[in-house]
Amino acid sequence: MDRFSVHAVRFTKTNLIEITEERFYNFAMSHYRRLKIKGGLYFFTVVTYQRQPIFNNETARVCLRQVWIDVRQRWPFDVIALCLLPDHLHCIWQLPEEDDNFSIRWSLIKRRFVQEYRQTGSCGLQHGVSGMSRNESGIWQRRFWEHNIKDRSDLQKHIDYIHMNPIKHGLVGKAEDWPWSTYKRYLVHPVNE
Repeated sequence: MDRFSVHAVRFTKTNLIEITEERFYNFAMSHYRRLKIKGGLYFFTVVTYQRQPIFNNETARVCLRQVWIDVRQRWPFDVIALCLLPDHLHCIWQLPEEDDNFSIRWSLIKRRFVQEYRQTGSCGLQHGVSGMSRNESGIWQRRFWEHNIKDRSDLQKHIDYIHMNPIKHGLVGKAEDWPWSTYKRYLVHPVNE
């Protein structure tokens, strides 16, 4: 494990640098800082543990859908685009004007999905010693990827990415052939200008 020594410094009145202390950082584990904007538009990628294709299972898809609905009732968000693949999902959410807490939503979705899916008896997934020591489920990767949508062009780029993802992964030849996507809805009701 790599440890790096970093000196904490401060500038004195005479512009000389003074070393105040030495700190050691382990850069093997990242400390994420997430950009949170109230009412923001966000693109997310959420991945299953070791990319296990659990969403090939109808029971898993039904559990995820129900949990998604339940969490949205308590913590609302609009779904602009969504695509569920066997081992991950991509989506774009619009948060309410007064809210920037997407992390609580993902935490609840992931946690409640694990509870619901395990109750069905369909969950036989395993995880390593590291996951067991952290009381992890063995269903989801620890984190998720998020990107704040900056403008109309960025939004369109990410919508296209989401809807074309099943083609990219060789699952279908045309986006409209993938049943677990908002592509068909988007064709009828594109995002307003």
